[in-house]
Parts: sequence; structure tokens; C-alpha cells
Amino acid sequence: MSTKPTEQEEAFFVRREFEEAKKVVRQRQNLLETEERLKLKELHYMRCPKCGMELVEIDYRGIKVDRCTACDGVWLDAGELEMVVQLDKSIINKFFDIFR
Repeated sequence: MSTKPTEQEEAFFVRREFEEAKKVVRQRQNLLETEERLKLKELHYMRCPKCGMELVEIDYRGIKVDRCTACDGVWLDAGELEMVVQLDKSIINKFFDIFR
């Protein structure tokens, strides 16, 4: 004698199946996103955000400044602007003279 599951039991199992399938899809998406981020980083690493040309890293008193070889744009990484601000005023003037 077989018993049929109730509607509540059936709904429970359908929800559980759906959640498992959703988890698998999320894992696949995360993997694709990670791969996509790595590809984008490889394509854009040390490239000017303005014109896309190559950046050259200049080290000035421990501050690494990226300068574009084409448009002469100057780019700072996270935390580097704060380091520039902490420099002595006379040193800041010398810092900016480098890029003139």
C-alpha cells in the first residue's frame, strides 16, 4: 500500500529541489564572474583609464605614481593621495614639478 504525499510535503520537496538548483547556478555564476574579473584585470592592468595606453610607474619617496605614456595622465592607487597630502609643503611642490 503506497501513500501519496500531501500537498504540503510535495511543496516542501519542490522548494528544496529549487533551492538546491539555485545554489548550483549561483556557484557556476560565481566561477564565471571570477574568471571574467581575471580576464578584465589581464586586459586592463597598467593601462590608462582615460585613453587605454600603457602606464609607467614612477616611485617618488615611496609613493608609486602611474603616468600615461600617451596622454600624460597621472594616476594614484588607493591610499597614495593620502601619502601625498602628508608630505611637507616644499616636497609637495617638488612632487608636482616632476609632472610638468
